[in-house]
Amino acid sequence: MSLLQISEPGASPDPHQRRIAVGIDLGTTHSLVASVRHGVAECLPDGQGRVLLPSVVRYLGEGRRQIGWEAIPAQAGDPENTIASVKRFMGRGLADIASRGKLPYGFLDEPGMVKLQTREGPKSPVEVSAEILATLRYRAEDTFNADLYGAVITVPAYFDEAQRQATKDAAQLAGLNVLRLINEPTAAAIAYGLDNGSEGLYAVYDLGGGTFDISILRLSRGVFEVVSTGGDSALGGDDYDRALADWLQQQSGLAAETASDKAAIKMLARELKERLSDEEAVDVPLALGGRSAQMRVARGDFEAVTKELTARTLTAVRKAVRDAKLQRDEVQGVVLVGGSTRMPQVRRAVAEFFGREPLINLNPDEVVALGASIQANQLAGNNPQGDLLLLDVIPLSLGIETMGGLVERIVPRNETIPTAKAQDFTTFKDGQTAMAIHVVQGERDLVADCRSLARFELRGIPPMAAGAARIRVTFTIDADGLLNVSAREQGSGVEARIEVKPSYGLSDAEIARMLRESFTTAEADMRARALTEARVDAERMLLATQSALDADGHLLPAGERQDIEALMAALAETAKASEDAAVVEAAVQALAKGTEAFAAQRMNEGIRKALAGRNLESI
Repeated sequence: MSLLQISEPGASPDPHQRRIAVGIDLGTTHSLVASVRHGVAECLPDGQGRVLLPSVVRYLGEGRRQIGWEAIPAQAGDPENTIASVKRFMGRGLADIASRGKLPYGFLDEPGMVKLQTREGPKSPVEVSAEILATLRYRAEDTFNADLYGAVITVPAYFDEAQRQATKDAAQLAGLNVLRLINEPTAAAIAYGLDNGSEGLYAVYDLGGGTFDISILRLSRGVFEVVSTGGDSALGGDDYDRALADWLQQQSGLAAETASDKAAIKMLARELKERLSDEEAVDVPLALGGRSAQMRVARGDFEAVTKELTARTLTAVRKAVRDAKLQRDEVQGVVLVGGSTRMPQVRRAVAEFFGREPLINLNPDEVVALGASIQANQLAGNNPQGDLLLLDVIPLSLGIETMGGLVERIVPRNETIPTAKAQDFTTFKDGQTAMAIHVVQGERDLVADCRSLARFELRGIPPMAAGAARIRVTFTIDADGLLNVSAREQGSGVEARIEVKPSYGLSDAEIARMLRESFTTAEADMRARALTEARVDAERMLLATQSALDADGHLLPAGERQDIEALMAALAETAKASEDAAVVEAAVQALAKGTEAFAAQRMNEGIRKALAGRNLESI
């Protein structure tokens, strides 16, 4: 007789059988894969012992391609078909990347996400990223000589819904089972928290090749709670390279005119940046456009050229600390993540800001992948006794459009995810049988100042008087930060829902602009919101009064009806012309007061009709 085997939820059915799960850091410059082996998280090397995989894909034609290290040399000789830093294009349209200057790629402006023209034909950033992820998947499978159960993939904290969805699509295209998407700073905190047994408030300063994130986290007994997050999705090591390359051309008098020259000067600038992290000065031979020059570049020159970039990161840091409602000295430690944090000026700026030396005892290139692998190991059920709890947050508020073009926020910024929040709304007009739901993202009070994410309609609402229906709108955000919205009329049960998959996300500057404007325009937004709400109330009052006159106007003497109609006309004119919410509200109150006697007459008439023909005994 066979025995029925019972296992804990999420655990492997066979306690002696381990599921192979990995953490992947899909980076702008380099990517890595890590796994927990023999109880220790470690990055997996390739056949040559290298754990880093350059995030570069070269298309050779006829289905052939070079990925990683072997594609690097072709950046100068074949830049149009050698795609680097593709992470910056994930979930983006052509308009979103136009501000990044001249790039060597041929872009196709198609609906939704931009595509890159190669000798293999058009390639989307999702397809290019999938090549990198598949290479890491094969590396892991070769290491374990087994198929993977799943992967945890990291994304910048400031990736919006479109960018996260694009990352998930790339992983699935690469044949990976995505266990979860987690934010890069959170993954770093997992690695440091579990490695050092740290508790308290920590800042994670993550300066990668293409993005910058700052997160403030509270670590306590295996619970990793993100208190606030911020950053710049268009700032990274690539920008330091570009600034240095421009300076080299200005100082030497040489100019990179061709795509090959531009790629060559960028590669030289990156190499020079890395050397200046260890050396005070470097001699540089330049060869552009058939001309050559010899330069000596000091570390101070590089720091002066990139001073503004470092200052931009500290602006985001200040805001994250302020959002967490903390003082700088309350932060007990600072974790540096990303290869770009090896630059001495970055480490010095962070130390000066927080008044303490940052933690650097884990490799900044590897720490994100290590943290992701620890989370993957637990999600695979290999560590059912583990007490790791991950509480991430969303970077921008989510809500819907209400009457007058106002935003009603349902999920506030920095809300811990996964989460579900609901709010009840009602109809605006009598007999309304449908409602349009417009989902928006941003911190402003007016829809025009926020980003549209999705639209859908709830139909089949039973016709009722205005304000009688109860429509519950529910926002559900999963652990990957992806959004579902549903609307349900409570009485009839009719329901509609949508999985929010925007065709492309917020532009590089928009997230920072939205947050900045939410503070600088707060007073103006409050006035605009108050005026819009007052006008909506005025319209509702006018509709209700007109409906009452149409039904029971015969109860009024001609003079009283004329007085009410005069008040209605005054309110309509005031709502249209006045820019002062208080003036509009006063006109609403005037009409309400002027119709009190009419309301009493309607009530008395209703009672009279209800009692007509009935005697005291029946009542």
